[in-house]
Amino acid sequence: MLSRLRGGRVYDLSVEYFIGMPSWQAAGDPHYRIWMTHTPHGTIVDDPLGTGKTMNGHVSYTGAAVSMYTHTGTHIDGLAHFGLNGRIWNGFEAGEHLGDRGWRVAGMENMPPIVARGIMLDVASAKGLAMLPDGYRVSREDLVAAAQRQQVRLREGDVVLIRTGRMLHYEQAAAYMANPPGLGLEAARFLIEESGAMIVGADNLSLEAFPSELATDYVPVHTYLLAEQGAPIIELTWLEDLARDEVYEFAFIAAALKLRGADAAPFRPIAIPLR
Repeated sequence: MLSRLRGGRVYDLSVEYFIGMPSWQAAGDPHYRIWMTHTPHGTIVDDPLGTGKTMNGHVSYTGAAVSMYTHTGTHIDGLAHFGLNGRIWNGFEAGEHLGDRGWRVAGMENMPPIVARGIMLDVASAKGLAMLPDGYRVSREDLVAAAQRQQVRLREGDVVLIRTGRMLHYEQAAAYMANPPGLGLEAARFLIEESGAMIVGADNLSLEAFPSELATDYVPVHTYLLAEQGAPIIELTWLEDLARDEVYEFAFIAAALKLRGADAAPFRPIAIPLR
């Protein structure tokens, strides 16, 4: 695949992190926060390293710290994120494998770098829209129609990214988070069982649409992909540049932070068009 690299532009598929950015709050998880631990003026006043005012005035020191939920910004959900009946993928039980410092199995330290063929299915554009309507549930037929319009064929081992257009609201957190469009269960099954996708992602925060299609499961697409199929999920992917340039097939290259025991991690994917 890498021998087919077109060269030229490299597309960054990640979003910026900033105070007030969209983030998952429904379950009480923390917002993204950044604060200064050192500033040039504060270092002169506090002299934390004991180097003196003259030195601190000459050598300016800036430092910062961040705090956030692991599912903030462009990130990848690991296989421990959702399970069924107390078990995650491969049958690992939370009671046996989850400790106070995270999962002893399936943590993000085990997520390898990903180099694969990537496909972007622009469902919004295929329907003649800039953005899918609130709550729209992407169907199998929508994915097939987008692939046909783009003249791309899904293959086993692909990373498939779904564009709903929701990123047009990214700078307005409330609008971005309110009842977003997302993937339906039938569409997820099509990607995994019929098309052989290795990883599925989207430009929204939840991947799937709500409310749930099943009375027995409030996040059926997540549990299907993670707990039943062992397929990681990428959320908040920036697909607007690919859509603008009509780049639908590319080399997908990315790696997650190796957060030991975590169920997700920030992710920095890039796309390089293929010939």
